[in-house]
Amino acid sequence: MATLMIQGTTSDAGKSTVVAGLCRVLARRGVSVAPFKPQNMALNSAVTVDGGEIGRSTALQALAAGVEPHSDMNPVLLKPESDRGAQVILRGRVHGHMDALDYHAYKRTARESVLAAWQALSSRFDVIVAEGAGSPAEINLREGDIANMGFAEMVDCPVVLVGDIDRGGVFAQLVGTLALLSESERSRTRGFIVNRFRGDIALLEPGLDWLTERTGKPVFGTLPYLQGLLLDAEDSIGRSGRVGAGSTLKVVVPALPRISNHNDFDPLRLHPQVDLTFVGPGRAIPPADLIILPGSKSTRSDLAWLRAQGWEEALQRHLRYGGRVLGICGGFQMLGRVVHDPDGLEGAAGSSEGLGLLDLETRMVAGKQLRSVSGRLLPEGVPVDGYEIHNGVSKGAALGRPLCELQGRPDGAISRDGQVMGTYLHGLFERPEACAALLARCGLVSNGQAVDYAVHRQRELDRLAECLEAHLDMAALGRLLAF
Repeated sequence: MATLMIQGTTSDAGKSTVVAGLCRVLARRGVSVAPFKPQNMALNSAVTVDGGEIGRSTALQALAAGVEPHSDMNPVLLKPESDRGAQVILRGRVHGHMDALDYHAYKRTARESVLAAWQALSSRFDVIVAEGAGSPAEINLREGDIANMGFAEMVDCPVVLVGDIDRGGVFAQLVGTLALLSESERSRTRGFIVNRFRGDIALLEPGLDWLTERTGKPVFGTLPYLQGLLLDAEDSIGRSGRVGAGSTLKVVVPALPRISNHNDFDPLRLHPQVDLTFVGPGRAIPPADLIILPGSKSTRSDLAWLRAQGWEEALQRHLRYGGRVLGICGGFQMLGRVVHDPDGLEGAAGSSEGLGLLDLETRMVAGKQLRSVSGRLLPEGVPVDGYEIHNGVSKGAALGRPLCELQGRPDGAISRDGQVMGTYLHGLFERPEACAALLARCGLVSNGQAVDYAVHRQRELDRLAECLEAHLDMAALGRLLAF
C-alpha cells in the first residue's frame, strides 16, 4: 500500500479535482486505488455502500476510481449548522454536535477514527490518494491537526502542494505556504502542481524555474484552466448555470445560508434549455417558471432567512401567476404548515411556522435516515434514483398525493392543483427521463437535448484524467508511490 497526499495553498485551489483526476488515471492503468479525505467540512454529502455518509466530492473521487464510496474514505465530516457549530460525522455516522472550541479539543480523539479508517482502506487497496482541507499553513489550526500535515506526518506519506494561478499570486502562495511549515513538513512536500493556468506556458516557465531554484522542489506540471468543467462540488456553489441561445425555462433557487446538496441542480446547469439562477441575500428575486427550495442543514433557520429576504411573498405571487414550486428535502419541509425540532437537532429547540403550501408537518427526530433509493416519478412512471439524507419525518394529508414511489413506498407530495411539489429524494434530476417529465410540467417543450448526468460525470472524469496525463509528470508522481 502507498499513500500520496494532495494539499492546497488555499481552499478551492483544486485539490478535489486533482485527486479525482489522479484516481481516474490510476484506475485506467489498472491500479487498485481509493480516495481518502481525513477531515472535510461540507454540506454536500452522499450515502455510502455501507449506509454511512461522506462528503460529495469524495464520493465523486470514488466514482473516478471505479469503486463504491465507503465511509472509511472520509472518516470525519463536519456539517456546519451555524457560524460556530457543526454536526460531527465519524466514519459515516452522526457522533454529535460541537462548537468550534469543543471540536478543536476533540480532534485528538477523532484522530483515532482517521487512522483506523486509513488502515482499513490500506488493507483493501494498493494506492490511496489523500486530500487535504483548506491550507496546511493555518497557524491557529495546526495543534492536533488531522486534516493536512498532521495526517501526512502520522502515516508518513509524501505531499504534493497545489496552487491556483487563476486567483493570482501563485508563487507567493507556494513559497509562503512552505515557509510556514515545519522542517519535517517541508521535507515531505515533494513538489508542486500549478492549477488553472490560462495563456502561453512559455511566459510562465521562467517563474517555474525560479520556483524550483528557490525551493529545491520540482513542479510536477501546470494544469490548464478546463473551460466548462462541471463536477460535483465540495461545498461552494456557482451563481448560475450555462445559459444557451435556446434557453426557454427559467429556474430560480434561493442560495440558503445552510444550503445542502446543491449538486441536485447540476443537471439543470447543463440543460441547454434551462436558465438556472441562484439568488443570494439582498438580491432581487427574478421572475421564473420554476422556483426550487433546496436542501438545508438548518431548516428552521433557513426558513427564517427566506422570510426575511421576501421569498414568502415572492412565492405567493409566483403561484398566482401560474408558476411551479418544488421543495427538496429541507425545502420540502419548509413547504408544510410547521416544522418542529423539539430536541434542537438542527439548532435551537422549538417550532417554526412553515410556508403553508402543502398540508403536512415535519418533526425532526434523532436517527438520520441515510439510504440510496430508486423508484419512479408519479404519475408519469419514469425511473428516478438517488439518495435520502434527513432527520425529519413528515406527516399530513398532502402525502396522500405522492410525487414519487421509492422502493415501493410513497415519497413526497403534489398539491391538488399540481403547482407545488416536494420530495426527500436527492438526485431527482439526474435521470434524463425524470428531468424531462418534471420540466415538462413547468411548461418546457423539449427539443430532445436531455442531459444524462451519469454519462456526463464519466465523460468529465475521463476528460480530467486525459488533462492530467498530458500536463503532469506522471512518472515522477508514480515514483512517489513506489510503483
